[in-house]
Amino acid sequence: MFVPVTFSVALIMTILSTICWGSFANTFKLTKNYRFELYYWDYAIGIFLVSVVLAFTMGSTSGGPNSFLNNVHSASAANLAYAMIGGFIFNIANVLLVAGIDIVGLSVAFPISIGIALVEGVALSYAIQPKGNRTLLVAGVAMALLAVILVGKSYSQLQAQGTKVPRKGVLVCIVSGLLMGMFAPFVTRAMTSDAVLTPYTTAVFFTMASFLCCFVFNTILMKRPLVGEAVNFSAYFSAPAGYHALGLLGGVVWGFGLVFNLVAASFVGVAISYAIGQASPMIAAAWGVFVFHEFRNASGRAKVLLAGMFACYVAALTLIAMAYGQQ
Repeated sequence: MFVPVTFSVALIMTILSTICWGSFANTFKLTKNYRFELYYWDYAIGIFLVSVVLAFTMGSTSGGPNSFLNNVHSASAANLAYAMIGGFIFNIANVLLVAGIDIVGLSVAFPISIGIALVEGVALSYAIQPKGNRTLLVAGVAMALLAVILVGKSYSQLQAQGTKVPRKGVLVCIVSGLLMGMFAPFVTRAMTSDAVLTPYTTAVFFTMASFLCCFVFNTILMKRPLVGEAVNFSAYFSAPAGYHALGLLGGVVWGFGLVFNLVAASFVGVAISYAIGQASPMIAAAWGVFVFHEFRNASGRAKVLLAGMFACYVAALTLIAMAYGQQ
């Protein structure tokens, strides 16, 4: 099983997870007039498939008791259940995040949802596994929270200019963030107590539960959507092949980020790895601003606020990384 043996390797893996988590939604943005409920089926398949592939490759190198299949047999049933509960909660949160992106755009949805999740997830994970300097970790999380406030201010500037940013979308993002922050403690528990799960086993059971959750939550949203009219499965099967490929690609990108983040967490602790990974709004906002031009008509003040958001996330990343070196 591949695991990092130095902090530098673990840090690189967490930064890569940030890039993956902040970039996956671009695949949805590239579809035109395609319902997020349909996109999400392929996305959920993608995150599960890439987790399985990495479990049988990176997670099974050299064999031994920690290889994927051996770990599945030796791990406690409770920890397998914790990983799946985390995946089920994550899926509901992430479906709502994609819905929020559909309503208010990348550069608003990501900072609100993931910023809330960062604060909540780090606090709960650290309570279970207190690894790293608490003062620096708190300072880093505070900077991330400030970034969320700044993007909220920039959203207000857009409203003041008459750009329509639906309140429903912001509320959806808030609920998504509250739920998103709840999955990290379950993952922490699965990887740190009793007959623990390896990062690769955690990822497989986490993403499997996420996919199974779609048959409940995503099906409900198809019948009672947050946006637009109800949609049925015939629309999924009649969608262009390219849209299915984009959904799978989005899942693969996010799945790589999940596995890298969990593998890094085995070295630096879940709270630190999760905190760095959840700096993804900086990446998502950059895509939204510079590629999709979501703030093309924004005032100078709104752009200054966005620049402040980026600066705060960079500061948050720096402080959280420093937290590991000062236990």
